Amino acid sequence: MSSIEIGYSATLEQFAPGEAVEFAVHAESRGFSGVMASDHFQPWLPSQGQSAFVWSVLAALAERTRGNFGPGVTTPTFRWHPAIVAQAAATLEAMYPGRFWLGVGSGEALNEHVLAQYWPEAPERINRMFEAVDIISKLFSASISGRDVKHSGAYFKLESTRLWTMPPSAPPIFVATSGPVTARRAGRVADGLITVGSSFDRVAMLLDKFDAGARDGGRDPKSLVRVLQLHLSWAPTERLALENALLEWPNGGMKFPKADIRSPFEFEQIARLVRPEDFEDRMVISADPDVHRLSIQRFADLGFDRIYLHNVGRDQHDWIDLFGSQVLPKIVR
Repeated sequence: MSSIEIGYSATLEQFAPGEAVEFAVHAESRGFSGVMASDHFQPWLPSQGQSAFVWSVLAALAERTRGNFGPGVTTPTFRWHPAIVAQAAATLEAMYPGRFWLGVGSGEALNEHVLAQYWPEAPERINRMFEAVDIISKLFSASISGRDVKHSGAYFKLESTRLWTMPPSAPPIFVATSGPVTARRAGRVADGLITVGSSFDRVAMLLDKFDAGARDGGRDPKSLVRVLQLHLSWAPTERLALENALLEWPNGGMKFPKADIRSPFEFEQIARLVRPEDFEDRMVISADPDVHRLSIQRFADLGFDRIYLHNVGRDQHDWIDLFGSQVLPKIVR
């Protein structure tokens, strides 16, 4: 029996909310453990066509499934004040004890600029995220103890208050990172790390930085959770697998930061430059389930506790059935 959890990544950019929930239910019936749902205000590409309100979908997912679930990831700094994210997280944990986790990130203009705020450079976005994590953690801790808390920081203010619906135990907070500095900071304060599959060496480096940050803060790295979202392209033929990658998820072939792109239509223009070779060492594209198994196993061997799989093609049922029978049972750690 494997000690690693392999979950399903529900991409709300590609599928209508009811459809995404049905896929997650089907995935659980085929052995997937848990579900990650994306928090987007807009899809990456106009052709993806969807972008549902993630908190509504998370409640539906929790009601229809039995595993862990969470937003991977939400941004508690622009569209949301940290206090609102804390309230949403506490409510879901109160309704579904022990199952919810809160994934937070520093944000992307595609989703956050819609409020017409100034879009800062990456260092400020990261600092805002860690201040938000501090506020959320304070609210969780104070509310469990029956106390009010207030905050006045560089980016946020919070009047003296508490969460009146608060479960006995706070949900874990996982920080999303793709850079070494953020990974190390996350190790000091977060309950876990979330990253996206890319170069194996880069992912290994991020885990090393996360562990170093945990030790900096006097914490045991083994007590923290390591989460990976792994994009892949499987289809019945090699040609279709490649076509799906290019049409549905050119993100996987973009070797530059995407956080400053504001419009799906702008993203569409850039995506036309992506070529098959751009996916090399960034996303596995294959009709052979064993090729995918080896890739997943490599990341499992790095020490991830949870890996959420996203097959970029539209045919989710056949992929779920195939991986549930031929891939997931063979992943070990």
